[in-house]
Amino acid sequence: MSDEEFDLLDELYFVQSYSYLKDTLGWEEHLILKTLTQLYSKSYIKCLTEPDQERFDQVDISKEGTSLYFLATKKGLMAHNAL
Repeated sequence: MSDEEFDLLDELYFVQSYSYLKDTLGWEEHLILKTLTQLYSKSYIKCLTEPDQERFDQVDISKEGTSLYFLATKKGLMAHNAL
């Protein structure tokens, strides 16, 4: 797990919006979207359209990520806590 993945996952113990991540981490948009995509591909996070509405289809984070919410999965939390 990269430092960026670890830091981003650290913010996703609770549902967070893209704008929250951008404000909190202070990263450029491309870095946030790239890191979210990496975490999503490992099944470490799930995507939501609203804080309580999970997406079950395949999500293209590079196209839709700025309008979504994110949450760490159990697999992601276990990987995060193993480090």
